[in-house]
Formats: sequence, structure tokens, C-alpha cells
Amino acid sequence: MKKSFSSLSLLVLLFVAFSCTKDDLAVPDELRVYDFVWKGMNQYYLWQADVPNLADNRFASQSSLNDFLSGYSDPTALFNDLRVSSSIDRFSVIFSDYTVLEGILSGNTLNNGVDYGLRYKTGSTTDIFGWVRYILPNSDASTKNIQRGAIFYAVNGTPLTASNYQSLLSATTYTLNLADFDNGNITPNGQSVTLTKTQLSENPVYASNVFTQGTKKIGYLMYNGFYSQYENQLNTAFGQLKSQNITHLVLDLRYNSGGSIDTATRLASLITGQFTGQVFAKQQWNGKLDAYWLQNNPNSLFNYFTTTTGNGSLLNSLNLNKVYILTSRSTASASELVINGLKPYIQVIQIGDTTTGKNVGSVTLYDSPNFGKSGANPNHKYAMQPLVLKTINAAGFGDYQSGLTSTIQQTEDYGNMGIIGDANEPLLATAINEIITNGRMSVRKPGKNFVYCSDSKAIEPLRNEMYVELE
Repeated sequence: MKKSFSSLSLLVLLFVAFSCTKDDLAVPDELRVYDFVWKGMNQYYLWQADVPNLADNRFASQSSLNDFLSGYSDPTALFNDLRVSSSIDRFSVIFSDYTVLEGILSGNTLNNGVDYGLRYKTGSTTDIFGWVRYILPNSDASTKNIQRGAIFYAVNGTPLTASNYQSLLSATTYTLNLADFDNGNITPNGQSVTLTKTQLSENPVYASNVFTQGTKKIGYLMYNGFYSQYENQLNTAFGQLKSQNITHLVLDLRYNSGGSIDTATRLASLITGQFTGQVFAKQQWNGKLDAYWLQNNPNSLFNYFTTTTGNGSLLNSLNLNKVYILTSRSTASASELVINGLKPYIQVIQIGDTTTGKNVGSVTLYDSPNFGKSGANPNHKYAMQPLVLKTINAAGFGDYQSGLTSTIQQTEDYGNMGIIGDANEPLLATAINEIITNGRMSVRKPGKNFVYCSDSKAIEPLRNEMYVELE
């Protein structure tokens, strides 16, 4: 559920008003952005009570706050110092240009079209390799000789390691040096491909199919991001599955690192449809914000199963009482919310690897009187995306920081990736077999396991965010 920034204007005054003279309230121009960072974190940060420098009584006046802020020469340094330890908060970020932040949250990024995962080589804690998960349409990669399952071990001739992959893969143009997956060994093959990033907007509805097995009609949908501006495409995809009278659904979230909580609520409502008005998830904010919402608008703390998209279109709900969800170590935030939020209501069969373990959400804060974009300070473009809430399901469960464990554990086989949406693709094949045998699974030969390092979405801040949208 969206919350209105205007309803928080009084709250800003309640928690950031100092007992001081008019002159004392002045903020020097050079400290404006720093003042925004502190006051935004003081009001919204989920762990505000655990950071001494964010305490409501930490500064007796604006002047004393100004003295504290003047000790910083960079807003990012201040922001990071106001966070709890990285072991607790792995995801809060600040951007010097909010247009970049907004683009990432909407699926619009500088991208060459290769979505990849990164794993450590066998026996190494430093050397890594990459593998292509999928190729974005209308991208540079879609015009090159590279496809799902391709292995790369180096960039521009430099072997990938845990300490250099971010700098190598963040370049606008680079060359991937390819390798063969030789019984688990990463063997260079002398091939390479040069790729250039352009501005791309990713439609998260990547693939859809229907398989008929006797009396069972199995729908399949790969969905790669909870972007609210693509809800119509998501609803249309469900309408196509519904028109074919599917009896079972395999939802592929293995590369979906998250997005909008509102869109996650609508996806859960598309899968079901029989729980309209019931609680899908509850949001837990910091102590003072929870108290404010409970007193002024308790319903704003809940996300309810719904019947419409964000623009009011009727959802093409399937009314299922069971769903099969494919996951991996890259399945995060809003994807995990869908799994956890559905569990009190229907049977969720999770197939794949354990998920990331991100049960917290964020919000975009701008430098304006009420932290909304309207009226933002025109002298800079800083914006913050701090973690501000934790989600729990209708049964009160939300402690999955270590990830959601699969019902059927299966990691991807880099020697046999298969084709996305094809019935023989290994994870989809497992789901189909589970459906047609009613859970009497055939024995699978376990694939070679490689330790997870990162992936293309985790490398770029915010692409694995779960966020609430404020008006």
C-alpha cells in the first residue's frame, strides 16, 4: 500500500524540531545535503534506535547538529557512518544522481544485455568464473554470438577474481574471454566477444509457455523483476495462461532480485484470487514510525490481496491453491516476499537453491521538506534508498535472513543449462515431473556445486532492492 509523503509532514516536525531560536534553525548552504541525510535517516532508518548519532536527543539544537555535520566532507561518508554494521544492513545506498536511482528501480539501466552469475572455481576462495543466465532482447548481446550457458573466465584478458570483477564488469565496453565447462573445469577456448552497454528498459516478463500432460495443463512464466510500470504486461501474461485453462503454474523467479512491494502483492493476487482483502504482508518500520502509523492510519502497515493492477485494470487471477516456484541464490527481496506471503494460504513447492535472505525493504528519500520528490532541492541530485521496513506474512513469520530453503534442492548444471521455457530445461523439467507424478520424484544425479559469489544484478546497487512506493 502506498503511503503519502504529505501525511508525514507533521511527523517530520515532531521528530526533528529542536528547542532553539529562529537564528539557530538556520542550515548553511554548504550543509544542506548533509542535513537532509541526517534528518532522513533519523526519521526513516529501520535501525534508527540502534545508531547513537541518530538518536532524537543526540543534538540539543540545529547549531550542534551543524557542528557535527561539518565534520564530513562527503555526504556518502556521512550516510555510511549513520548505518548499523554491514553484517546487519547490506543494502542501504545513497546516490549522487537520483535519475540513475530511479532508472534502476524501474528496470532502466546501462546494460549490454548479458545477465550473468558468478561462482568461485573449485577449491578457490579468490578465482571466479561467470556464466550467462539469459540475454536481453534488443541489446548489444542479442546481436552477438553469445547465449545462455556461455562460460567466461576473464575480461579483456584479465582472469576474474573476487577483488577485480566489479571494476572489470562495470566498464561500458569490455571483452568477455570464453571457456568450456569441461567436467567442472573452466578451460579457456580462445573465443571472445566484445560487448557495449546502452540504456535498456527490461520487460521482466521474459518467457511464457503451456505444456499439456494428460489432463494437466502446466503454465510456465519466467518473471525477472517487480517493476510497477510493467504490471500490464504481467497481467496480460496471466490472462494468456488463464485463457488456456492451465491447472498448474510454474513461476520462475530464479533470476528475480526484487522490486516493488505493491507489484509483489499483485503477483500473489494473480496466482490466487480467492483471498481478496486478506493480509498478504505486514510492514514493520522503526519504533516511532510504527507508532505513528498505528495511531493515524493502521491499514497503511498492511498489504492486502487485491483485484486490480496499479492503474485499476482487473487482475487475470488463476485461483490456484498450489504453485511451483523456481529459485536460486539470486532470488531476493520481493521474490522472497511472494513465497513467504503465499505460504499461509496455499501450498508453495519451491524448487532450486536457497534464496538470498532479504526480508527488508527500502524507500527513496529526496531532499525536500517531506522527503518526496516534489519540491526537491534544485542545487543537487542526492537521494537515499535506506532500509526502512521489515516484512512478515499473515502468520507472523519474516525471519528468513539466511534465505528460504527449497522444498526440492537443485542447483543449475552449468554443463547443461537448457533453454528457458523448454520442457527439458533441468529445473523446469523437475517441476513438471513433480506435477505429473504427484510428488513421486525420480532420483536425480546431483550436479557439481560451485560456491556463489555474485551476479549481474547484485553488482549494481538497488537491483536487488525491495521497496515501498510513496506518493
